[in-house]
Order: sequence, then C-alpha cells, then structure tokens
Amino acid sequence: MASTPMDIDDASPAAATPSLNITRTLGANVSSTAVVSDVISLFRPTKLFRRDDIKEGKPQPHILSIDFDDPGELCMTSESDETIQLYSVKEGRHDKSLLSKKYGVRLAKFTHTSSSIIYASTKQNDAIRYLATHDNSFIRYFEGHEGAVTNLAMHPGSDNFISCSIDNTVRIWNIGTKQWTGKLYLNSPYLSAWDPSGNIFAVASPTSGSILLYDYRNYEKGPFSIFDVLKARGPADAEAAFRGWTKLEFSNDGKHILLGSRGAGHFLLDAFDGSLKAYLKKPGASTRRLAVGETEGGTVESSGECCFSPDGHFVLSGARSDLVIWDTLTTPSGDKVLDPVHVLEEKRETAVVAYNPRFNMIATADQELVFWLPDPHV
Repeated sequence: MASTPMDIDDASPAAATPSLNITRTLGANVSSTAVVSDVISLFRPTKLFRRDDIKEGKPQPHILSIDFDDPGELCMTSESDETIQLYSVKEGRHDKSLLSKKYGVRLAKFTHTSSSIIYASTKQNDAIRYLATHDNSFIRYFEGHEGAVTNLAMHPGSDNFISCSIDNTVRIWNIGTKQWTGKLYLNSPYLSAWDPSGNIFAVASPTSGSILLYDYRNYEKGPFSIFDVLKARGPADAEAAFRGWTKLEFSNDGKHILLGSRGAGHFLLDAFDGSLKAYLKKPGASTRRLAVGETEGGTVESSGECCFSPDGHFVLSGARSDLVIWDTLTTPSGDKVLDPVHVLEEKRETAVVAYNPRFNMIATADQELVFWLPDPHV
C-alpha cells in the first residue's frame, strides 16, 4: 500500500475494488485488531470513493455525515445531492445508493439494526425519517420539530434517540412509536450526546455557552449539572465559547467530553466537573464548513470534523488539509494547550471524520469519501 495520498486506490462505485482485508478478533485462528496506540501514527489514505453517477461538468456533492453500523462492517454517508450512500468496509466497495429527492437528507444514522437508519429531512418539513435500507421503504416518520434538525444521537444500548433543532427543542424518541416521548425547551440546543452507559445525556447550547447534563431517567427535573464553557475555555478567546461548535461526544471510557469547534482548537473537558483538561490547538486552518446553526460564512454545515478513537486515548480532527491527532493522556502545557502528536498527510480537505467502532479504520470526507488503514510498512 502506498503511503502518500497521491497514490491511494481510487474506487468509484462502478470500479472493481479489492478487499481491504480488515480483521478483528473472531476466534483463535483469526488475527486481532491491534491496540490503537500501536497503529495511530501509521494510518494512511487507502481507498478513495468518487461518485461516478454525477453528470459531466457537475461538481461532486458534499458529504454531510458519516456513520458506521454497530459491527463496523457498513459505512454510510448522507450527501448534498439528497442521496444516502452505503459502503462495505471489509470489501472496500460501494454497495448501494438510496435516493431521498422528495424529502432531502442529512445526519443519517444507523439504528442498532444494520438494515435500518434514521435521518433528518431538509425539504417539505422537518420530520425525521426511519428507513429500511434493503428496499428503501419508510417504516415511520417522527414528526414534531418546527425547524431544521441539527443533531441526531442514538442511545448506545437501545433504539431510543435524541434530536436537536433550531426550534429550540430537544426531543427524545422511542423508535417504536412516531410520537416523541420527551421534550425539553432550551436556547439553541444544537448538539447532543449520550455517555457510554446510556444513563446520562448532554446537550450543548452555543448561544448560552453551556453544556447541560441530564439523568435520562429523570430528565424532566432539569439538568443535574451545567458546564460553563466560557469559564472553562482556557486560552481560547471568549467568542469561541459562544459560537462555532461542531461536535459533542463522550469518550467511551466516560472520562472526557469533546466539544468540537471550527475555531483555532477543540475543547477536551472533564466529564465529571466540566473543567478544561486541554485545549486541542490546531496547527493549521479549520475546514470551510459552517458550524451547527450557522447560516453565513461557509459552504455547508458540519456534522463533526473531530472524534475520539474508540478507546478514548486519542482525538482526531480534520482540517483544511491533513488529519490531526492529539493524545489525551499527554499533560498539556501550563496554559492547558495541547499540541498534536501526529499530523497525517492528506491534501484533500477533511471536513467530516469518523473512526470505525470495531476496526482500526477511519473514514474522512469532504466531497469524496476516503478510507484510512494503518500501513505496517511505514
């Protein structure tokens, strides 16, 4: 496998694509996935997917979101041309295109069944749609939002999910019924995330500069804790505490919260008291995507250009170029600034980033999807 982006395998949907030979621990005779810290510096762009169904002269659509199913064997993108694209991770190939021309599509998420997904509408109304991917048929519509949905977060252990919207509500849903089961009224509740236990969820409100934590069993009583990002911003300017937020995520060990920003860095917060553990300083320019809820100053809205590695040890981030990696176990400088431990070369913009939950494999995108694998020959 070549180690430079210029030589990566170009795999348009119609092209013949060799297997990526990804393995995990499946039995005594099957090789296991390596420890993340052993391979994190070895990732290289391995396969590029370029849509070949786009008419000549037309630009490639923007990829709005990336998600993996629970087994890590399928990768899904939602795209600005109102399509959903499905890819086989193990085979390294494009599997299927699903059209949503009538309703539009963004923020596509797998349920805990790999053959069904939910996604937010962008046309006609602001409903969330529940789709069976095997025949592209709708199972249910989740209606109630009166403004664009800005975030969808699946419960880690069940098919309940949270939706956030510019209508200043957060809604909690059970996938078995079309009526929301809970509703919170908040100022700009644009991002949400579940802790790994599924007992706590967080909601991020950029205009109030706060992250609110709720007990899932008693959320009607209000947040049990409120983290003040302005207070915890460290060396970031005050403006970064009130705008430009792109991602909210708990680490899988439950110790940290990642608040992504399109500013000069991301915020790594203590999940228990909201204090700043580190300001993850970016070495170069951020992506050109809009932050959640923004309407001016970019191309299309971000759904998250940063994420934790599955073990919570590292944070990965896209940028105008390159893939940037921070070690969360490293002690930051006196002013809480933490510089990257690795900057992996990538000449394309990396505006959306996702780490496979089961394999050492990363997906990045802007207008083309790229699979990354560790190169043992580096």
